[in-house]
Amino acid sequence: MIVKLNLYSVKMATYKAEMAKKTVSIPARVRRAANMAAFARTSRKSSASRPIGGAKDAPYHHGALRDALLEAAERVLEREGLSGLTLRAVAREAGVSHAAPTHHFGDLAGLVSELAAIGFQQFNTAMAAAGAAEGSPTEKAMARAKAYIAYAQAHPGVYGLMFRTERLDMSRPSLKQAASAAFAGLAGAIGASRHEQISEQALSLDQAAAIARAWCLVHGFTMLLLDGRLCDILRRLPEGTDVETLLEAMLRSPIARPGRDA
Repeated sequence: MIVKLNLYSVKMATYKAEMAKKTVSIPARVRRAANMAAFARTSRKSSASRPIGGAKDAPYHHGALRDALLEAAERVLEREGLSGLTLRAVAREAGVSHAAPTHHFGDLAGLVSELAAIGFQQFNTAMAAAGAAEGSPTEKAMARAKAYIAYAQAHPGVYGLMFRTERLDMSRPSLKQAASAAFAGLAGAIGASRHEQISEQALSLDQAAAIARAWCLVHGFTMLLLDGRLCDILRRLPEGTDVETLLEAMLRSPIARPGRDA
């Protein structure tokens, strides 16, 4: 009888111990299940909020993506030329979904127009800085011409795009404003060299001729330089003559030699 009681006691003790383990393990399983569910919800939320382009899109927020697309567009343009500048190429360069450029700019014309607007803004800043330097009107005009060419050499793709009117939407406010500011700066510089006030909205024929002459000289020189067409002239000059020296001589010399008919 005592043996039976002892066996019974052992069995009951074992049973109670097993039940105690189960009682403890149930809340643990519940906690683990709850934690897994919470992790799954967090993962779904993170996936839903992540941009389509993947991990590369993570740094872009709101307006930063627009700026990143324009920077990518400039890299593509300078590297591959205007023919290689497509919405997909820009999206690929920026590491975002191919739909992102369309969302921000509408179409390729919208993208290149905004890029040209930035080009004009940077160009205007360079021209204003050159014109603000100390010196005579002639020296300031020379400084502006050098800054003009320096910008084109630093950003040949964007510079070329700025004058491709057939590819641009000139009705876009940013581009229209920046291009108008560039012309106003040119008119102001010519007016200063002539010691007169020039209104870009109402030009006399003589004023228009002076503006066109200055623009044609510098723009034509710049395009020949970028295309490598001045190399033949430079190699014929005395040793040590550089592009800047040639530019200064061109701008200072009259079209016709003094004392002779044009």
